[in-house]
Amino acid sequence: MPMGSDIGDLFTRRETELTELRGQTVAIDAYNTIYQFLSSIRQRDGTPLKDSRGRVTSHLSGLLYRTTNLAHAGLKLVFVFDGTPPDFKAETIEKRKEVRKTADMEWKKALASGKTDEEAFTYAQATSRLDSTMVADAMLLLESMGIPTVVAASEGEAQAAYMAGNGDVRFAGSQDYDSLLFGAPLVVRNLAVGGRRKLPKKNIYVEVKPEIIELQTDLDRLGITREQLIDIAILTGTDYDPGIRGIGAKKGLSLVRKGKTIEEILSELNESIDGLSEIKEFFLHPDVTTDYPRPLRWGKPDESKVIALLCDEHDFSEARVAKAIERLLASSDAMGQSTLDMWSVRG
Repeated sequence: MPMGSDIGDLFTRRETELTELRGQTVAIDAYNTIYQFLSSIRQRDGTPLKDSRGRVTSHLSGLLYRTTNLAHAGLKLVFVFDGTPPDFKAETIEKRKEVRKTADMEWKKALASGKTDEEAFTYAQATSRLDSTMVADAMLLLESMGIPTVVAASEGEAQAAYMAGNGDVRFAGSQDYDSLLFGAPLVVRNLAVGGRRKLPKKNIYVEVKPEIIELQTDLDRLGITREQLIDIAILTGTDYDPGIRGIGAKKGLSLVRKGKTIEEILSELNESIDGLSEIKEFFLHPDVTTDYPRPLRWGKPDESKVIALLCDEHDFSEARVAKAIERLLASSDAMGQSTLDMWSVRG
């Protein structure tokens, strides 16, 4: 249940089309994307998709069909999975467990009291859990589809940002804005949620398109440095600190524009943030791994492995899965290449 920093209002998000991203390489924050699938791919009352043994399969459905659509559109994806979280994230992780527990209770009460599917669905979305077995299945599925995966040293967004900054991919892909704090030059959003989406509690649908954010362009426009952007995020609240009550992104921006350090700002406000220097250093110089194939390579999908995992193990429709694999193979030909294992990239 990733959250990230609530600093989106500071950025200019340029809408684009999937057709404009054809041939581009994207390091996807895997946990962020999988949680989106777990949250959104549910039945009307909020119940997630499950196999005959009661195991959740919403994430596998999203990975198969949405990733196939993106590959068919010509995007080259690499999924980056979280490694070991920093010690100072422990409190946030515990809070998220409590949020899920409360949401689960409210969802069950909503179902029992006969509330509308929409009300129940809202509670259900916050109950999403991702365990080690689900992660292992997700990685196996992607690798069987010929899509490379990377396990980060720590945070997936930090690793994706490093890969983008290093020229191994063009974009970091995430709904959150932490990739920018970690220094990703270009971030693309909404890859996992494209198409029409209903606004919560309203009978209104909006078209969701991919959005691109250019870090340096926005820093120049705002008149701040990346370090100051990190200060704003910390004041607002991150995955590693609760922030300062009453300070949002715009107020944080006005404070750092006065040229004062975050330490000076906190002193004037008579506030403090536990582990401030450690958190700031982690954003500036996160733990990353360089142990991944360069150049990145995309392999030919192994239909038998995909069917074994999805159909034999998790009760997916073999006809639908076979069709998705067929589209994956066709996406290679559409780009003028005979097989996906010829897809390699440096930048």
